[in-house]
Amino acid sequence: MAADGGGGEGGATAIYRTQDPVQNLRIRIWLQRVTPTTLLTQHVLQTASISKQNAIEMATFNTVTSEGITDSYRTDDQEEVVVGWQEKLFSQFEIDLFKNDYACQSPLDYQYQNEILRLEETGERKNCRIFTYTDFDRYTSTEEHCKMVTTSAMETPSYLTERMSHVRRRRQERRIMEGKIPRSRIITWEPTEEFVRNNHVLNTPVQTMYIMGDLGPYGKLGHREHEYILCTIKMDGNGVLSIKPDFNDSKAAYRIETEGERRDLWLYIIQNVSADAQPEEQNREKNLLKDLYNRHKEYLSTLVGDEFETPPMGFLQVFVNGEVVSARGFEYDNLYVQFFLELPENWTCPPTQQLSGVTQTCATKVDDLENVAYFSYPFNFEMSIRSEDQPEGLLHWPMIYFGVYSCDFWQRYRIEGYGYINIPDSPGSYTKTCQTWRPILPGTYAEMRRFFVGGALELEDMTYVRIPSTFKGERLSRFGFRTKTTGTVTFKFYCMQQCRTFLDSTMAKKRSQNVLDRMGRLTHQATFHSVLAAFGQAQHRMHEARENLPKDLLRTSVDLESDPRT
Repeated sequence: MAADGGGGEGGATAIYRTQDPVQNLRIRIWLQRVTPTTLLTQHVLQTASISKQNAIEMATFNTVTSEGITDSYRTDDQEEVVVGWQEKLFSQFEIDLFKNDYACQSPLDYQYQNEILRLEETGERKNCRIFTYTDFDRYTSTEEHCKMVTTSAMETPSYLTERMSHVRRRRQERRIMEGKIPRSRIITWEPTEEFVRNNHVLNTPVQTMYIMGDLGPYGKLGHREHEYILCTIKMDGNGVLSIKPDFNDSKAAYRIETEGERRDLWLYIIQNVSADAQPEEQNREKNLLKDLYNRHKEYLSTLVGDEFETPPMGFLQVFVNGEVVSARGFEYDNLYVQFFLELPENWTCPPTQQLSGVTQTCATKVDDLENVAYFSYPFNFEMSIRSEDQPEGLLHWPMIYFGVYSCDFWQRYRIEGYGYINIPDSPGSYTKTCQTWRPILPGTYAEMRRFFVGGALELEDMTYVRIPSTFKGERLSRFGFRTKTTGTVTFKFYCMQQCRTFLDSTMAKKRSQNVLDRMGRLTHQATFHSVLAAFGQAQHRMHEARENLPKDLLRTSVDLESDPRT
């Protein structure tokens, strides 16, 4: 699919994706000088054929096309050439240069000298003003090294642009080590300057070709100051072809106005004249590509292998890749989140598994009239449980407890809120938001101390936000414990589960059920959680309805409830 190249001088770059060899590319360039005499002659002919009016209006340059060539043009004013990919067409400057032996310094220069002498002997030169620079020539467009991102003449390169200009671009290479996937460090904590130059930018090799035009006056061809770029063509190894400017097709001709006293105006048209492939060739290419993709698929399968680790019989492994996304609606700035995973009884994890973490300190910004701190802090957990160790009642699923803290300029720390969130018990991706609270003391002394000195009431055991891990009784009383609702914290979870039961052919009909149901004796787990959720929603709606009632009606309902006769 190609981007619109636009019309006029300096059209935009068009991008094409092709599976055909780039050697089949053929481009036709038509170049013509526009003079006042030719413009007037063509305008008169167009005016006489379209309308028989006596008045003559000024003609616009955009209406001039290759079909409008008249016999009044001189041979030196127009030229048409068909160019192939990396086809070398010599300019008058190169012909004059390579005739001398002292100008030839490399094997490529001597090759060009032989080709120029052969062309002069045979007289088969097909170009005069239009010539090319291939990827092997020592020519580089200054526009490509201009680091501007806009067309403004007042723009200056940014600091990042200047630093990236010194970074060497490398080729994408892959090392195969004994048929295995190469292992490399994901994070380099102390990168050297040489390491940054060699590995920072990944770039696919690109071949470049320039189609040029010698727009000098009559009899003064072969001067570098009269060379202009008509078209720039680039091709990379992934089949991406970029052309600047795009093919004209139905668009107007491109214009170039030369510098100097004459300031001549030139029009040129770029057309794709590549030959279409025959149906037999297209079918053969499709079969070859299909065979190539199948071989590449087999090659990747040999790299990955099929020796995946499977859990022991009767074990369920749970893999959680999570992310602390954001914290919203808290009182102070510069927030960070401290969290840990609580594994219930009979749950195990690898010895190297880290079950706690602390995010970076993040400043807040205003979003939807609330202060929001975006962390995007990743974490991962791996845990397992054996089916024989499951209790007779409900299975306690792992849970994350967390606390939100703030730190100001004077290094004063404050607790902003506590909360907990359940690890999802089904595989998939989830986004969960948890409301938090913090303990408070009655009176203004505690709040003033919190504001001026920092610090506040904190929980010795963070599991107290739900049920303390040390609690073994039947009833837990929090009478007299004062709290205040604060902001919310958003988590993302990507959960995977692995169990031998999934591979059992006898359980194929139960694949739509929850993994807990497959392991047996826990079919009422989901029902219990759904009943609790529905009860909480009903209680929340009841409180909202009571708040919206008028005071007189609410007092009457309270009196009726206190009357023993009712």
